[in-house]
Amino acid sequence: MKIDKIVLRKMKMALRTPFTTSFATQKEKYFSIAEVHSDQLIGYGDCSALYIPFYNEETNVTAWHIMRDILIPMLRQAGDIAHPSQVREIFAPVKRNNCAKAALEGAVWDAFAKARQQPLWRLIGGTRKKIEAGVSIGIQATPDELVRVVAGYLAEGYRRIKVKIKPGKDMDYLQALRTTFGDITLMADANSAYTLDDIALFKKMDRLGLLMIEQPLAHDDIVDHRRLQAAIATPICLDESIDSVEDARKAIELGSGKIINIKVARVGGISETILIHDYCQAHNIPVWCGGMLDTAVGKAHNIAVASLPNFVYANDIPPSARYWHEDFMLPLVDIDAQSQVAVPDGPGIGFEINTPLYDKYCYEQETFLF
Repeated sequence: MKIDKIVLRKMKMALRTPFTTSFATQKEKYFSIAEVHSDQLIGYGDCSALYIPFYNEETNVTAWHIMRDILIPMLRQAGDIAHPSQVREIFAPVKRNNCAKAALEGAVWDAFAKARQQPLWRLIGGTRKKIEAGVSIGIQATPDELVRVVAGYLAEGYRRIKVKIKPGKDMDYLQALRTTFGDITLMADANSAYTLDDIALFKKMDRLGLLMIEQPLAHDDIVDHRRLQAAIATPICLDESIDSVEDARKAIELGSGKIINIKVARVGGISETILIHDYCQAHNIPVWCGGMLDTAVGKAHNIAVASLPNFVYANDIPPSARYWHEDFMLPLVDIDAQSQVAVPDGPGIGFEINTPLYDKYCYEQETFLF
């Protein structure tokens, strides 16, 4: 595949409601879209890096610099792309900066699939025509408020509820949900807010029958997670700790968790996602697809990878209206009565860009000729 040019777009969209995790409250999303132009086709990739380096080391500003000044010149120097998996090797000398890598690699995958008139999900080995979506709920002011919010999402048809927790806003909140709603599928996401000093708290959570506890300890840890997993019955799901297939291998060998959340942006793209998926499948570790408050393009890539066979739990792939007043994708993503999202059959990511909205939310762009 010959790349003719790459266009980077700086984008900004306001959230419907503020979204609070253990590390920040977001009211709007700054992100970038990478367009790979090849033979009159356009492939799209999303750079989901946040505006502050609290989830990982990247921000939307630093990721733009890495794409503009380092990764795009590397692609230009590499020449024609025989297969999208080659991009992972081209970018290998660059340490981390995975959101930036994922944006450009995802755009190459989309253009490559479109050139072959194949859906991206089928090209990468997906097997599902529908995937289950769960809902992720930010930290609420009180347990009663959380109960009210969860009741609304259960009424919409969601079957898996994920709630963010942090010290002081954890056990009472989770217990309120169990008391009110009984045996719903419930999980907690700590975003690295706890330490091994909190083992007693997590042992209490065992009584709640949670599906999993996501990333309770430090963002780069697999050693302390091993100790915590050995002390509790609830499965630990690793998120921030897993940036590559090598991270997954080490964590699995140590017994640091029983489930892995794969975010395409966090691990550097679709090629690394496939490697992690395949390794976990071979070692009986189920995975699911997490989100980064994704807009249209990121959501489309997540839908494609979530069709792979070892994505066995509900994914953080909500309808377009979950976070956004309006999203720039056609058709908009929606869930059915069983909380399922349809996997599109069109070539590439399978969605069209809503050009007026796409242009509306773009406040700067730059073109790089090859």
